[in-house]
Amino acid sequence: MKLFKKILWITLTVTLLGTAGFFGFAYNINYSDGSRAGKITKFTRKGYIFKTYEGSLDVGGINSNKGMVSSTWDFTVDSQETAVITAMEKAMLDGSHVKITYEEKFFQFAWRGDTKYFITKVEEAPETNK
Repeated sequence: MKLFKKILWITLTVTLLGTAGFFGFAYNINYSDGSRAGKITKFTRKGYIFKTYEGSLDVGGINSNKGMVSSTWDFTVDSQETAVITAMEKAMLDGSHVKITYEEKFFQFAWRGDTKYFITKVEEAPETNK
């Protein structure tokens, strides 16, 4: 019976440490980072229990035989990033062309937002018409 209890405790400890390590890694480590440019078309605060900021960036269009097809990119802003939230709201209201810097996480957790892409910086960018 003592051997069974010892094996059970070791199994539980390894399982808990492994799970904690996995979530710690997936929650904090970035898969990639980069930047995109465009105009912010949507920026909302949503959620019942966990409030998150979600938005869409219009990254430009693609010409096709049926006309211009717009391409949007969805992102999340951490609610603690007050400077980013303020800059997003201002850019959306002004209709400014912006460059946003983001970090992509390994996994999307429901309490963190709707996407894996978290905005870390917003800058005004010159609009190029080619």
